[in-house]
Amino acid sequence: MKKRVLHKTLHLKEMITPEQFTRIDAAFAQNYGLGIEFTDTEGREIRSLCSRSCQRAFCRLIHDSKAGAGRCRQDKLRSLNISIETGQPYITLCHAGIGVVCVPVMDGDLPLGGAFFGKCVWEPVDETIRQDIRKRLRGLRFGAGVLEEAVSRLPVISARRIHEAAEFLYVLLYQMTELDPQVVQWRRQRSQQQAKISEVIQDSKRFGSEETYPYELECQLIAKVKLGDRTGAKEILNLLLGKILFHNPGHVNLLKARLVELLSVLSRAAAQGGVDINMLLSKNLEYIDTVLTLDTQEDLCIWISRALDEFIESVYNSQDAQKISQLRPAMEYMQYHFDQPLTLEDIARQAHLSVSRLSHLFKEQVGITVIEYLTHIRINQAKHRLIVGDRNCTQICFEVGYNNQSYFTRIFKQVVGMTPRQFRLENKRP
Repeated sequence: MKKRVLHKTLHLKEMITPEQFTRIDAAFAQNYGLGIEFTDTEGREIRSLCSRSCQRAFCRLIHDSKAGAGRCRQDKLRSLNISIETGQPYITLCHAGIGVVCVPVMDGDLPLGGAFFGKCVWEPVDETIRQDIRKRLRGLRFGAGVLEEAVSRLPVISARRIHEAAEFLYVLLYQMTELDPQVVQWRRQRSQQQAKISEVIQDSKRFGSEETYPYELECQLIAKVKLGDRTGAKEILNLLLGKILFHNPGHVNLLKARLVELLSVLSRAAAQGGVDINMLLSKNLEYIDTVLTLDTQEDLCIWISRALDEFIESVYNSQDAQKISQLRPAMEYMQYHFDQPLTLEDIARQAHLSVSRLSHLFKEQVGITVIEYLTHIRINQAKHRLIVGDRNCTQICFEVGYNNQSYFTRIFKQVVGMTPRQFRLENKRP
């Protein structure tokens, strides 16, 4: 057992040199004023890869107790396992009630350990926090006033700031070293995607969904792929996957069949975006071979997401990529200024095109008119505000870019199939 741990420790020390650690430590301290503590996969501290300020007086106090040190070790192992499995920083309250972050350290598919930091409180210490810490540390003995003194010296760092620091260290670690981040990034993408899909499934359960297959989302996905809109396509893909899994929970084989169908949809969109059909057919054969080797819904979902990336990359490289790039400024302008009274002239000006040329390209490349696209953005915004907010329909009408309540109501009913008030009554969150 000792030889195995020693091998892992030495391997991590070899992968992160003292010079690299010094640069990482200095950059992190300069931006966030925090120390870093690297551990191996058994949760053991690697002293040569630890900042001088990584241990707080509070932590040293707990480590003075054998029971406290054991609890800390188990807590580190739990954080390590979660961060390595998900491929992303794990932010939590430790067993003692203070904030701790673990950034996974991997080289390819080999877990090496974790980079810990934080050891702080997210709000100024009050009696509620003190009581929570004392309750968590029940069974450990401290001298009179010693624990309270150590708690009072803990730094206060907001949760938002901690999240920023976690992202910063995650990027810094893999940029400053020669570690291969491919697997950890893949795990992170998978975890983030599953979180978004879970949100869709929970919303579907809460509000109900009669549609067995969301063809409207499929049409939106086609439009995004044709435009090479990677971010928008990913969002719609996750919505689509959430709807599929909601109606068919746990059916991996059925999910495979649905994803093979979705390949055809993506191929059609890419072909309409100008990609050579023979190349697409060849890719599809490779994709189908891959599908047969996957056994979990998580792996299938991240696989189709990767396939989507490749389809969009093909569109970027196609002969129509120049036409598509002309439309992006107009689309982005509508997405960020939908709440303003826009005219076709305003939108065309952003793309440096005439109104007639913009209208022709938009219909040719996206399959809908400019006004239909703007309407889609505005109505989606209205639906969201009707569900999550308390503003009345008249206020929402003006907030999403309409200046006439009756016209807004008529357009909303045409698109959604019911009036804004009816939509709110059926979908309002409790």
